[in-house]
Amino acid sequence: MADYHGYFTIFFMCLITSILFRWVLFKSIGAKYHLPPSPIALPIIGHLHLLSPNPHQAFHRLSLRHGPLFRLFLGSKPCVVASSPEMAKQFLKTCENAYMDRPQNAAVVYLTYGSKDFSFAPYGTYWKFMKKIVTSRLLNGSTLDLLLPIRHDEIYRLMKSISQKAEIGKAVDLEGEVVKLTNNVISRMLMGERCSEKDDEAGEMRKLVAEMAEIMGQFNLSNYIWFFKNLDFHGFGKKLNDIGRRFDELIERIMKEHEEARKQGIEEVKDLLNILLDISEDDTMEIKLTRENIKAFIMDIFTAGTDTSAITIQWALAELINHPNIMKKAVQEIDRVIGKERLLQESDIPNLPYLQAIIKETLRLHPAAPMVPRKSTEDCTVAGYHIPANTTIFVNVWAIGRHADYWETPLEFRPERFVESQLDVRGQHFHILPFGSGRRMCPGISIALPLVQSTLGAMIQCFEWKGGKDGNSRIVDMEEGHGLSLARANPLVCVPVVRLNGLSFDN
Repeated sequence: MADYHGYFTIFFMCLITSILFRWVLFKSIGAKYHLPPSPIALPIIGHLHLLSPNPHQAFHRLSLRHGPLFRLFLGSKPCVVASSPEMAKQFLKTCENAYMDRPQNAAVVYLTYGSKDFSFAPYGTYWKFMKKIVTSRLLNGSTLDLLLPIRHDEIYRLMKSISQKAEIGKAVDLEGEVVKLTNNVISRMLMGERCSEKDDEAGEMRKLVAEMAEIMGQFNLSNYIWFFKNLDFHGFGKKLNDIGRRFDELIERIMKEHEEARKQGIEEVKDLLNILLDISEDDTMEIKLTRENIKAFIMDIFTAGTDTSAITIQWALAELINHPNIMKKAVQEIDRVIGKERLLQESDIPNLPYLQAIIKETLRLHPAAPMVPRKSTEDCTVAGYHIPANTTIFVNVWAIGRHADYWETPLEFRPERFVESQLDVRGQHFHILPFGSGRRMCPGISIALPLVQSTLGAMIQCFEWKGGKDGNSRIVDMEEGHGLSLARANPLVCVPVVRLNGLSFDN
């Protein structure tokens, strides 16, 4: 018993010494530099204990106490959180050159073949080259127009699936339906194959997308505490090896199929993979794309482009079910502009300002990516505070969208605030940043916005929606789930009722 007492005394003394050392260290650093305010940190874990259950919500609570700019230690990783439009503008525009890199974790580095992708690649010559390729070749207007029939076809398929369930009064799991839609759109645009078929390459891709998104968002102690870096407490290494191997084998087979088709001259559609292969074979390019670059870019597109759009559609429909007056107004606009004889198309969106406002209001309250992460590459002064190099920056988009000083009735779902407002979601207005801002903002906005708008528009044009498995729930719960993306905590299950009987979905 005496031995245990001695061990406890030694441990307690070490703990107190560690706390005092950190306190003296922070005081000395604070005396030399004017650092942002910070809550009290614990030894070793820093402020990790404050971030449960949802980091963006925890950051918001801390900002109410410590101000719109404060610093944290996530284990041994220094971080700064920006929670106001002014602070967001400082990091993403005024001082953007110092914050062009993205923070990375072990899963991201491994699955992107050592940061050989576009989204997480360090800012530099390769990233600039890929940015030019993305904007001029992969996601430019002509390519998106060429692939427009794919998006229309998948929306028709979704409407047909929902219509079949509506005919027999069956409830619809909206998460499953819209994730299938976005997966199929991305898969067909990228590789010419659908993700929804089972027991084939496309079905395996769908599984891999879900697994990759899950593991990249999971908490891994070795990412935050330096002396755990080489210790695989959570079994991440084994999972990553398995997912990475399966992904590489699958993409390699698909690439070889494309290459063989190209040799035989039977290339049917100029999908994004064919464009990437063209670029990799072009000797005039300033940078030679490798197979690993192409595979990593494919991983980017799938993980960033499927869940985010599906999540936004679900939140938007949930809000409309909870606000039937807004739903009615949106349907009236669609009927007035389009009529009841044909399905809404992407080309109709510019003539549907209220539908656009609904999506903007959804992105304000429920941004699919609730935080914009950056990493400083040099010392910088922001709002009078010293921000050292190698600091992770979190711009809390979720909190900014609910900031009481900038939004009237911030927690109310009110699309009217965007009908006559010039505020947009394309990164120019720092009150609403669902796609980020600056040179590293999400380039997928050119696909995501039209797809989300046209899908939601078609869903409310064709069907009335009743909440719950039995259709008797007047209020849909709006609880947020856990993870990097702002998913719903509970599935959105609704009963659709056919509204337009004259439309056929046999496309």
